Amino acid sequence: MAEDLRAAVASQTKRRNGSSEVAERLEENGHPNKRLKRDADEEDAEERNKKSPKRKIVLLMAYSGKGYHGMQRNVGSSQFKTIEDDLVSALVQSGCIPENHGEDMKKMSFQRCARTDKGVSAAGQIVSLKVRLIDDILEKINNHLPSHIRILGLKRVTGGFNSKNKCDARTYSYMLPTFAFAHKDHDVQEGVYRLDRETLEKVNKLLACYKGTHNFHNFTSQKGPRDPSAKRYIMEMYCGEPFVREDIEFAVIKVKGQSFMMHQIRKMIGLVIAIVKGYAAESIIELSWGEEKVDVPKAPGLGLVLERVHFEKYNRRFGNDGLHEPLEWTEEEEKIAVFKEQYIYPTIINTEREEKSMVNWLTTLSIHDFNSSVVGMQANNKNSKNSSDLEGSDGCADDSD
Repeated sequence: MAEDLRAAVASQTKRRNGSSEVAERLEENGHPNKRLKRDADEEDAEERNKKSPKRKIVLLMAYSGKGYHGMQRNVGSSQFKTIEDDLVSALVQSGCIPENHGEDMKKMSFQRCARTDKGVSAAGQIVSLKVRLIDDILEKINNHLPSHIRILGLKRVTGGFNSKNKCDARTYSYMLPTFAFAHKDHDVQEGVYRLDRETLEKVNKLLACYKGTHNFHNFTSQKGPRDPSAKRYIMEMYCGEPFVREDIEFAVIKVKGQSFMMHQIRKMIGLVIAIVKGYAAESIIELSWGEEKVDVPKAPGLGLVLERVHFEKYNRRFGNDGLHEPLEWTEEEEKIAVFKEQYIYPTIINTEREEKSMVNWLTTLSIHDFNSSVVGMQANNKNSKNSSDLEGSDGCADDSD
C-alpha cells in the first residue's frame, strides 16, 4: 500500500514538473517561446544539413584582392589573410562543410583553378570541392562573406573533377592608365593624356608578337632557358579601346593562354611599355625568347584581374551527357559585370589615384639596361626592387610552385 502511495505521488510530481516545463515554453499570450522555437529550428536545420548528400561541385567566384595575400590559404598561419580563409569560414558557417574539412581542405577535395597572388582580383575564379547540397546554398554562403567576395554561380561536376587540372586556358585582364604608353621624351599630365590611334596600333602590334608558343624564361624567376616548363602557349593578347574614369584615361589589355608562370603577364606588359616609351628596341621581344638573359621590367600588380577560366575539353566530353552542365557562365555574365563595376574597377582606379603605383613604376624604367649582362642586371634589379614591388602585388601564378 505504501509503495502504491509513493508511486502515485511520484507520478503526480512528474506531471506537475512536465506542466511547468510546458508553461515555461509559453509566453504570457499563450504562444510558444520564440527563442526556444528558433533554437529548435536551428537544430533541425543543422540535422538536415548533416544528412544532406555531399556532391562534387564548382563555385564561380569574384573578389577584389586588395588587402589579401593572394587566393591560396596557408593553413595554420593567421599572419597573412587570404581569400580562401574567408571562403572556408563561410562554407563552415553556412553548413556546407563540417568544421574539420575547413581545417584539412583535402577532405573536401578542394582545388582552386588559378592561384592569384597578393592584391590580384578575380571576376571568374573557379574552385572545385565536395559540399553538402543544402537549400539556398549560394545565399547562405554569401551571407557569411564580405561584400567584396561573392559566389556568383554553382554547377555539379563529375566526381573526379579537378578545377586546376581540367582547365584548358585562362584569360586575364590588365587595367592601366594610358599615360603609361606616352613616350619618355614627352612631358605628359596624367589627367590630360589621351591615347592616339597610332600608339594603340603599335601597342597591339607588339602584344600580338607574344601569340604562339615561346620560351618565357626571362619573364619569370628561377627558370632557366632550357627548362621545358618555361615554354608557354599564348592564344591571344590585345589592348582594347581606351575609356575615361575619374578624369584619367584607362585601357584594358586581355591575354588568354594555357597557363602562366609567376610574374609572366606583368613582365610581358612591362616590356611592351618599355618599348613604346622608347627605352627598348622592338627586337628585344624576340631576343628575350633566346637563351640570353634579358632584363625584363615587371609592371605593377595593380590592375591584374583573372577574368575567366576555360574548360573546353571537359565541356565537349561531359557538357551534353544529360547528367552534367557545360562549365559556361552566360547567365552569370551580368552579375560578373556588376561586381566588376562595384568592386574591382573602383579599387584599381582609386588605388592608382592615391598610391600612384604606375607613375612610380614608370620612373624605374630608366635604370633598366636592356642590353645589360647578368651581373649588371642583378645590380639594377637590386636598385629597382623596392620601387617596383611596393604596390603590394605579385601578379599571377597559375601553376608555378
